[in-house]
Amino acid sequence: MNRFESLLVEEIPSLRRYAWALSGDSNQVDDLVQECLTRAISRRKLWISQKGIRPWLFTILHNIFINTIRRASDAVDNSSLEDYENSAISAADADSMCVLSDFEQSLNQLPVDQRESLLLVGMEQLSYKEAAKVAGVPVGTIMSRLSRAREQLSKNLDGEPQVSHIRRIK
Repeated sequence: MNRFESLLVEEIPSLRRYAWALSGDSNQVDDLVQECLTRAISRRKLWISQKGIRPWLFTILHNIFINTIRRASDAVDNSSLEDYENSAISAADADSMCVLSDFEQSLNQLPVDQRESLLLVGMEQLSYKEAAKVAGVPVGTIMSRLSRAREQLSKNLDGEPQVSHIRRIK
């Protein structure tokens, strides 16, 4: 296995999480990831190795998902993450499961663009600039979406909005 292929393999779990966050459908997750990997392999000469592979793959996956929605013109099914997270929470206590369930429900109530921004920056730890490139929007839009997502999650979970702390970037 060459370097490019091993980098692709390392990113599959992240791609699956991101595809799940976008689609909420386990069947579509597999299709999105497979199509993303196929396109990445066929277009490997377009990847600039100095810039990291994750943002490039996320951009490909994002574009595939948007094209799928445009073709289908159906609403995205925001089904629960239960199937995906069962293995991770099997040892968790009842309180933790309740908190996780509340968080999942609140996360699924967010608009897709806010949820996507929150997961790209919060879970996948992309910079604002990388997340903006993946989503195809300006950095300020990512920051705005994050702020609204955090505020809405706070309202849903605590009943009181918390002050969000926005990182400034140059």
